[in-house]
Amino acid sequence: MTIDIAVVPVAGTGTSLLPLSKSQPKEMLSVGRKPVVQYVVEELAQSGIKRILFITAHGKSSIEQHFDIDENLIEMLRATGREASLAELDYERRDIEYFYTRQRRQLG
Repeated sequence: MTIDIAVVPVAGTGTSLLPLSKSQPKEMLSVGRKPVVQYVVEELAQSGIKRILFITAHGKSSIEQHFDIDENLIEMLRATGREASLAELDYERRDIEYFYTRQRRQLG
């Protein structure tokens, strides 16, 4: 049996990281040049995961936006000769489907 779906819980409030996490979800905090959640997705992709379900909460839309395809950004990078940056943003190339569900209240 092959596991090809992962559930990534990202609904927490990040109170242990205050004040750093007050205006930015903890999953989007940078480690080097990438947000933490991107490292998680890259590891899942290398493990053969094809579908990722993020359990989010109010104020976590930046996670969904991060993995969306931004045609304007892609066009700008191509027009300015920065194709190398495209590889890091090409989430479709990884052949992963992203799903999001919102947790209405904190349960633990």
